[in-house]
Amino acid sequence: MRIGELAALLGVSTRTVRYYHHQGVLPEPPRLANGYREYGMRDAIALARVRRLVSLGLSLDEARDVIADDRSRELPEILVEIDADLARQEQEIRERRRRLAEVLQRAEAGTLGPDVTASPDLLAFLQTVDLPASKAAAWDRELLVLMDSMAAAPDQENAFAMFEMLAADPEVTARGHEFYRRLDELADAELDDPRIAPLAEMLAEYSVRHMPAGAVPDGTDWVEAVEPFLDGLAPAQAEVVRRTVTLLAEASRLSGG
Repeated sequence: MRIGELAALLGVSTRTVRYYHHQGVLPEPPRLANGYREYGMRDAIALARVRRLVSLGLSLDEARDVIADDRSRELPEILVEIDADLARQEQEIRERRRRLAEVLQRAEAGTLGPDVTASPDLLAFLQTVDLPASKAAAWDRELLVLMDSMAAAPDQENAFAMFEMLAADPEVTARGHEFYRRLDELADAELDDPRIAPLAEMLAEYSVRHMPAGAVPDGTDWVEAVEPFLDGLAPAQAEVVRRTVTLLAEASRLSGG
């Protein structure tokens, strides 16, 4: 049969058939002497399978891979994999709708804050951790939310495990509150304020002692990367963070980490 007959049989346009050929999803049949493609029952079955896979939510690239794999696998095995993938997608959609419902509820209550983009793990951590009423702590919170939204899932899990461990230590919590207090005191300070260097050294020493191996940044690239995040701080406060990161990078370089 000709391409028009194949298209009519499966309820698609000839343009769709040609597009599937162009994308490599549907193999092209041999041509007759007059240059026309000659389609058979095998081609009709292949087109039907492409349509079915696409209707199940697969992209054309995925459908092509399935059809290629199908030469060595049974159809039930392929369909089981598709079903499992759809189940994962359903679970992700349910989770997204749950989070959307929470955001909507907060928006209706007028309590929607900057942490709306945070992951459930970070929200749970922020609700339990004892952050003081401090402008420096608020900046730290916003930075955590931003980093959380950019991090991959494994990195998020490692970070929260570390945060929870630190938050459970009263001594560490007290040191953190002291850092926020001293950083707040620099809100109106000049860049040559003598309190800047000792505070940066304290934070760097604290970080090296409590952050896990491999978590301490190294290299000047990281020093430059932190710069855009300092615009929420006063000049002297930003200089503390800048010097802290520099000290951390140097410590990591000297230790070979």
